[in-house]
Amino acid sequence: MKVVIPDDYQDCVRTLDAFAKLAGHQVTVYNDTVTDEDQLVARFQDAEALVLIRERTPITASLLARLPKLKVISQTGGGAAHVDMAACRQHGVTVLAGTGSPYAAAELTWGLILAAMRHIPDEVNNLKAGRWQRTLGTGLKGRTLGIFGYGKIGQLVARYGQAFEMNVLVWGRETTRERAAAAGLEVADSQADFFARSDVLSLHLRLNPETRGIVTAENLASMKPTALLVNTSRAPLVEDGALEVALNAGRPGMAAVDVFDDEPVRAHPLLELANVVATPHLGYVEKDSYELYFGDAFDNVVAFDKGQPVRNLAAGEA
Repeated sequence: MKVVIPDDYQDCVRTLDAFAKLAGHQVTVYNDTVTDEDQLVARFQDAEALVLIRERTPITASLLARLPKLKVISQTGGGAAHVDMAACRQHGVTVLAGTGSPYAAAELTWGLILAAMRHIPDEVNNLKAGRWQRTLGTGLKGRTLGIFGYGKIGQLVARYGQAFEMNVLVWGRETTRERAAAAGLEVADSQADFFARSDVLSLHLRLNPETRGIVTAENLASMKPTALLVNTSRAPLVEDGALEVALNAGRPGMAAVDVFDDEPVRAHPLLELANVVATPHLGYVEKDSYELYFGDAFDNVVAFDKGQPVRNLAAGEA
């Protein structure tokens, strides 16, 4: 099959052990992201299979209508909200998804928490510039870690917080609160209570119509001036523009973010703020995770090509 893999920013896919699974197929890899539909068509027009790296390139109805040779989309990870399923059904395109792991994202979340609370990036730069001890960090022991969303990643981050002797406070939908209570964790009385009490507040929610903008300007304004907001999930969970305004106003006092509305980012208001630690969506960008993600995605392509049974998301197969 002719396989196209877009958005391999690090040019690393060919170095993975999993890449050998595509031996015998004609594979084209692109190392950048383009958003213009004509450019995407030029790159994808001969593809029989697309292997998508997470949500980096949306697959729209208008794009699919211009790709008559496309037979299958194999998604790295389990989510495919960026793919127009109705259009895939209309054009007879099979959509396959694999599995993911929560560990890389949870570990990065904790790294960002430590980096922000102890001003590690600032002090690394200070030391390299000949400046000695210019900040006063904040410890984690005894402080309150707020976990908004108690799924696989949120559960891991909660455990990390407990290992650092933090008080863990959870908020989310009813099933989230029930699951956290069953695990012996404290559940906030309300979303307002949750934001007001957290010293470190980490978002671990899926993005959907119900959660888009769930973190409001009012929520942020209620946070402590010493608090840290961490977002390694999805940028649109926060009301549009609210985080920049809140940080400039001093509540919360800091933010650590790994996700942005439009990626890749070349410039963004958050990157101009001294009280922000930001990374370029590294949550899942880790060797073991890539081997898992791409291993599943390539296995799915091979199975499809051989006519073996596959689970077609476009057909609503769970």
